[in-house]
Amino acid sequence: MSVVALSFLSFLAAITLLGAASVFRSKKTTDDYLLASRSVGPGLTALSSVATNNSGYMFVGLVGFAYASGLAAMWLQVGWILGDMVAWAWLHRRVREESGRHETATLPALLGTSRHGRRQRSVTVASALLTLVLLAAYAAAQLNAGSKALNVLFGWDYAVGAVIGAAIVVVYCFAGGIRASIWTDAAQSVVMFLSLAALCTVALVEAGGPAALFARLQSIDPALVTLFPEQRLFGFAPWFLGFIFGGFGVIGQPHILVRTMALRSASLIPQARRIYFLWFIPFSAFSVLVGLSARALLPEAGTGAFDPELALPQLGMSLLAPVAVGFLLAGLFSATMSTADSQILACSAALTHDLAPRLGRSYLMTKLGTLLIAGGALAIALVGPDSVFLLVLMAWSALAVSLGPVLLLRLLRWPLGPRLAIAVMAAGLVGAIGWKYGLELDGAVYEILPGLVTAFAVYAFAYRMGWDLEDGPPEGAHAPDEAAAKAPGLEVG
Repeated sequence: MSVVALSFLSFLAAITLLGAASVFRSKKTTDDYLLASRSVGPGLTALSSVATNNSGYMFVGLVGFAYASGLAAMWLQVGWILGDMVAWAWLHRRVREESGRHETATLPALLGTSRHGRRQRSVTVASALLTLVLLAAYAAAQLNAGSKALNVLFGWDYAVGAVIGAAIVVVYCFAGGIRASIWTDAAQSVVMFLSLAALCTVALVEAGGPAALFARLQSIDPALVTLFPEQRLFGFAPWFLGFIFGGFGVIGQPHILVRTMALRSASLIPQARRIYFLWFIPFSAFSVLVGLSARALLPEAGTGAFDPELALPQLGMSLLAPVAVGFLLAGLFSATMSTADSQILACSAALTHDLAPRLGRSYLMTKLGTLLIAGGALAIALVGPDSVFLLVLMAWSALAVSLGPVLLLRLLRWPLGPRLAIAVMAAGLVGAIGWKYGLELDGAVYEILPGLVTAFAVYAFAYRMGWDLEDGPPEGAHAPDEAAAKAPGLEVG
C-alpha cells in the first residue's frame, strides 16, 4: 500500500472511531439523537457549524471557481462572509431561543409553529419535504466532491469514493446521531484548516511569493488578476450584493441551524460566533489562493481537458510529499463528510420527526431513517450531475429562498397563517428558479436575492389584503403599511 493511501486511510479510521465513540455518551433517546440533549458547548458548535457550512464546496467548488475566474473570485467569499456575519449577529440567538421556547427539534417543526405556539402541520410537512429533496441533493454533491479527489489520487472510479464516504458517515451517525456528527466535524475542521494552509504556503513559496504568483497569472491572462470582474449585466454592486445575500442564505439551511438549536444556551452565541469567523475568514483566503496557485503552477492548467474542480488534489500531488498528500486528501474528504453527515441527519429528522412523527417516537426508527436517507443521497451522487459547485449553489439557494423567509417571519413574530407560509415558500422558489433558468440572469445577480424579494413581496401583498393572517402584528411592532391595520379581516394585536 502506498504512503498516500496509508496516511489517508489512517485518518479515515481515526475519524470513524471518534464518531463511533460518541455512542458511549448517547442517552438513546430521539432528543439526544437529534439535538444532543441541547448540551453542546460554543467551541464545538462553532467548529461544527463552520465545517458543515464550508464543506467540499470550499475544497473543490471554490478552488475551481478561483482557478477559472482569477482574483475576482475573492468577492464571492467576501460577500458570503458579510452575509453570514449578519445572520450570526441577529439570527442564531433567536433560533436557539425560539426552538427552546417551543421545544422544537428540527427547523421544519420550528417553521410550523406560530408565534403563539400553535402547530401548523401543513407548514411543517411542506418544509420537511423541501428539506428531504434539497438536502439529499446537497449531500450527494459532497459525496461527489470526495469521489473526485480519490479519482485523481488513486485512479478509483467516482462510485468508489461516494460509497466510501456514505459508509463512513452512516457508521458514526448511526452510532451517536448529531453528537457524533458534531464531534467529528470539530476534528475534521482542524484537519481541513491545517491541510489547506499547508498547501497554500508551499504553493506560494513555489511560485516565488504573492507578487511572482500574480505576475505569472497576468502573463497567462490579464483578466485573472483583475480585481473587479467585467461584463456584469447590472454592474459590480448588484453582483456583489447577490453574494452577501448568498451568505445570509444560512437562514434556510436546516443542517447548520440545528447546531445552533443544540447549543447549551443562547447566551453562548457571541463566543461561538468569534470562534466561527476566526476559522472561516483565513480558510476562505486559503481556498482562493490555492485556486490561483493551481492556475499558475500546473502545466496542464488552461487546457480544455482540465477540470477546475480537480485543481486542489492535482496541485497537492505536484508539490507535496506523499504523507502530506494523504493528509491533504484527508482534509478534503473531511470537508465532504462534515457536511454530508449533517445533511443526512437533517433529512432523517425531517422524515421521522416531521413527516412521520409516530416513527420519530422510536429511537430505532429514527436511526433507520438515517440509513435510508444515506442510501438515497448515495443514489443521487451516482447518477446526478458531476459539478459540485453548481449542485451546492442550487441546493443552498433553493433552501434559502423557500425556508428562509418563513423563518425570518417567525422570528420577527409577524402573523403568518399556514396557507400564506406555503405561498411564501413557493414564491421564493418560483422567483429564484425563474431568475436562474427562465431569465438566465444568475450570472448577473445570485438568485437568492430575487428569490427573497419575490417571497417578501407576496407576504407584503397578503398582509395588505389581510389574507391568512393568524392574528395581528406582534406587540409593539408596526405593520408594513398603516392601511393594512384597517384591512378587512385583519385583527391588530
